[in-house]
Formats: sequence, structure tokens, C-alpha cells
Amino acid sequence: MTTIPSRSSGNEPHKARQMAESFGVDAERYDRTRQPYPDAMVRRIAAASPGPDLLDVGAGTGIAARQFEAAGCKVLGVEPDERMAGFARRGGLEVEVATFEAWDPAGRTFDAVIAATAWHWVDPVAGAAKAAQVLRPGGRLAAFWHVFETPPAVMEAFAAVYRRLLPDSPFKAPQSKSAMDGYQPILTKAAEGIREAGGFTEPEQWHFDWERTYTRDEWLDQMPTSGILTQLPPDKLSEILQATGTAIDAMGGTFTMPYTTVVLTTTT
Repeated sequence: MTTIPSRSSGNEPHKARQMAESFGVDAERYDRTRQPYPDAMVRRIAAASPGPDLLDVGAGTGIAARQFEAAGCKVLGVEPDERMAGFARRGGLEVEVATFEAWDPAGRTFDAVIAATAWHWVDPVAGAAKAAQVLRPGGRLAAFWHVFETPPAVMEAFAAVYRRLLPDSPFKAPQSKSAMDGYQPILTKAAEGIREAGGFTEPEQWHFDWERTYTRDEWLDQMPTSGILTQLPPDKLSEILQATGTAIDAMGGTFTMPYTTVVLTTTT
């Protein structure tokens, strides 16, 4: 399952503001269940930046920010959802509430701008232009996402009940050969935005492969944090979780998910 809407707003997720700012409905669950990022990725971005001052766009509850702080970075977060920002602040992160496009840097500059599973919620051209504005010479822009292959039986069970309960929803179960194929439009649009904004080197991708084994309860616990589920009524969400749980039970109650964390990155 993906948190990126497949057809919302004419394939322009950044315009789907109701979904973009819905994750704070249960910030504690989001922080508890969402996967952190590979340590090797964090180290590489930090090492490839000219200094430790980092701006985290769409900082959420601070999952990535805490990892970069542990790697020696000084992080400022920008987050449009006050609920998510409040959770991050309670964990010690400095966060300013705004969309990145409207945020006022007040003359501040940074060595790196990151976006952890968040850049698709930012206008790709305006966001890149704002990043260029706040980055120091040689500064790095790095947007990254978890790409994962949900087991077919789990995805099919989820999609079947979702279509039944919400026949008019724009969400469609992925039909591509791989999850990476499904993410390419997001990566392509982000790269095009960087090129159009100007002031950056040619974007490149870094890939980090890993995996995680989920129990039935662990997977069901994180499902409500998906963008296509955050706004569902409790009764419909319960039916979707029950159908998905039944599919996982049929697989023995656990499954291993392969992940690739993809970084789209460039420098000024």
C-alpha cells in the first residue's frame, strides 16, 4: 500500500491538501508505526552536505529529524500540521508551522534541505525554488521515499474491500510490474521541478535496500496512517483492517516486506 494518492488532483498530490494535512489525526500512531530511514542513507546525506545545518521539509513527527540529529546535524523542521509539529516539539525538535512554499526563511540558510516521504506534498517547482533560495553554495537537496512491495495476497484483500466500501475513490491498487514503477511518476515530477526551478546540478537517485518482517498486528497498527485511510469513518476502516488481517492470517500471521529507500538528490 502506498501513502501517495494515485490520481488525486490530476496526479498532483501537492494540491490534495486535505489528505496532505490529515496525518496528524493520530500523530502518536504515526510516529510509533512508520519506518525510520536506513542509517546508511542518513550518513551519506550528512557526509555529502557541506555542513551540519539542515532543514527538514514536512518534518511530521520528527522521525527523520531525530535520525539526522543523532548523526550530528542541527535540524529545523517545517511542518504544515500543528498536531504533527506539536508531537515533534515534545521530542525536542524545533519546528515552524507552515507549508514549505509559504514558509518565511527570514534570511536563514542551510547546508541541506531534506524531505522524508513528504516532497510529493510540495509544489515541485515552487518547492525546488524555495530550496535553492535557502541552501548555501554547494548545499544539498535530498527528497526520499520508502518504496515497498506489499505481498499480492495482502494487497488484493485490501483493494477488494476498499473498492466495495468506496467505489468512487480515485485510489486504484497498483497494476505496475513493481512498486518502483509505481513511484517513477513521483520521482520524475520532482526531478522535472528541480530542473525547471534552476540553480541545481542534474538530479540523481541513490537506492538503499533493506527489509522488515511484520506480524499481523504490526501491519494493521500502521495501516491507519496511510493517506488513503486517515479520513475514513471508523466502521469502514475496521472492515478494511479485518479483511487485511484475514489475508495475513492465511499467510501464517507474518510476512517479510522488501524495501528500497530512494533518494532524489542534487546540489546548488
